[in-house]
Amino acid sequence: MVMNRREWISRGQQLLEDQGIENASGEAWYLFSHCLKICREDYLFAMTEEVTDQEGLAKYQEMLQRRAETRCPLQYLLGTQEFMGYSFIVNPDVLIPRPDTETVLEEVINTWIRPGKILDLCTGSGCIAISLALLLKPDICIGTDISRKALDVAKANGKNLCPMVKFIKSDLFEQVEGTYDLIISNPPYIATEECAGLMPEVREHEPMLALDGKEDGLYFYRKIINKAPEYLEDGGMLAFEIGYDQGEAVKNMMIENGFHSVKIKKDLAGLDRLVFGNK
Repeated sequence: MVMNRREWISRGQQLLEDQGIENASGEAWYLFSHCLKICREDYLFAMTEEVTDQEGLAKYQEMLQRRAETRCPLQYLLGTQEFMGYSFIVNPDVLIPRPDTETVLEEVINTWIRPGKILDLCTGSGCIAISLALLLKPDICIGTDISRKALDVAKANGKNLCPMVKFIKSDLFEQVEGTYDLIISNPPYIATEECAGLMPEVREHEPMLALDGKEDGLYFYRKIINKAPEYLEDGGMLAFEIGYDQGEAVKNMMIENGFHSVKIKKDLAGLDRLVFGNK
């Protein structure tokens, strides 16, 4: 079928809309741009140009079908996600970096001014460790994860963006040595019974190991808070991304374990998103 660029994108948009995909217009464009290797400027100057790249069109239609029928997230189809101004490799072995986490990092960067040593627990794609290393330029930056497959992704991102970051396989602090000026984590924090109600893009495609925070969603916060003082320098900061309803619980746990100046910060939607305090 011979159609121009605008018609192919409109066709993709309609397919996605019929399946209830939000932002169908934007997603159809991103898939078309990726498969046909066309930038926005080239498209705008030649929207009515007929598309003759049959290989690119076949790939575009295949990805549209996967997005519509399986609800595979756009980021996994494209293989990348932008985060803090950098492009990260992503696949179903890691969570997709989200804007909420950017808010967390921006607050930490504005609050924490000490260069030195950073430890990122539950690193996933490595987006937190790598972004902090690039922006704060610490002496040492380490990311840990229990998933070997996630670490493969993190290491690939580190090689592309910031080779100084070291990634190690560890169940939280299990293989960690030394003390750090900043320990940060975005651990699994969704209560087990709530996981079944997640949108299909998350529930059926993102790694449950990185989502399930056990019975009440606070399991990993307890474990990290209990052990963190052993791995923090005096005055060092412990910082968490949290679920919208977990701020007070995590704050109280930190205070009970001797942390001071513990604060809760909100994201752009006005929801609790970050808890941090000092040893």
